[in-house]
Amino acid sequence: MHDALTRAGRALRLVFLIALALLFLIPFYLLVRNGLATERDITAPGWTFFPHALQWSNLTEVFRDPNLPLGRALLNSTLIAVSTTLGTVLLASLAGYGLARIPYRRADLVFYAILGTLMVPAAVTFVPSFVLVSTLGWISTLRGLVVPTLFSAFACFIFRQYFLGFPKELEDAARVDGLGYWRTYWRIVVPNARPAFAAVGTIVFIGAWNAFLWPLVIGQDRDAWTVQVALSTFTTAQNLNLHELFVAAAVSIAPLVVVFLLLQRYIVAGVERSGIDD
Repeated sequence: MHDALTRAGRALRLVFLIALALLFLIPFYLLVRNGLATERDITAPGWTFFPHALQWSNLTEVFRDPNLPLGRALLNSTLIAVSTTLGTVLLASLAGYGLARIPYRRADLVFYAILGTLMVPAAVTFVPSFVLVSTLGWISTLRGLVVPTLFSAFACFIFRQYFLGFPKELEDAARVDGLGYWRTYWRIVVPNARPAFAAVGTIVFIGAWNAFLWPLVIGQDRDAWTVQVALSTFTTAQNLNLHELFVAAAVSIAPLVVVFLLLQRYIVAGVERSGIDD
């Protein structure tokens, strides 16, 4: 009887998870379905699971559209997301390691001050950041799009908590070999903290790729548009090409899906081991 209930419970759980998976896959299905359809198929009153004739030419059409510099926008988003991810992970991991391992009587005060910045609304710092970037002449430049977003209090918090649980025996062995904090960080900590780096890197990459307001304000030139800014032109166009909109949206999320699939096993491990307790 107990085994039967256990099997029934597992079956119900499996059915529930499959239903949730299908529910979350609906947006992706709509992107692919409508992206490979004609305007008539998209707006038709009757719904078909897939159009009878898939329009693969829509993929090349969206890249040839003179009003939508999608190729350039994808390149800009890639450069910005990769640069932001590398810079944020480096700065946050160094700050987190210093707060967790380097003895300093005011380390906790500095840590709580960093956490306090999380409670400051982004709108409060947006205008001063724009004025600073404009004064430096960084409008429509990679520096203006990347540098102001490099520091992340959340990433610093994750790394600090992760390093608090890092095995001290490994660092003690490095001290015996004559390594200082800097060389210990690079040779011992970084190679053994891949889950934390992967988790934070994935979160930062997704946030940088999906950013809209800051790239919209700073990337004023057409050549500085990111993919999110380029997609927004569909909402302001007088003639809306629905199939191009869906194709462009599908192309824009493809890198995020790839990054998530490659690093998903590290994300949970990194967040779990970061914890929130000292």
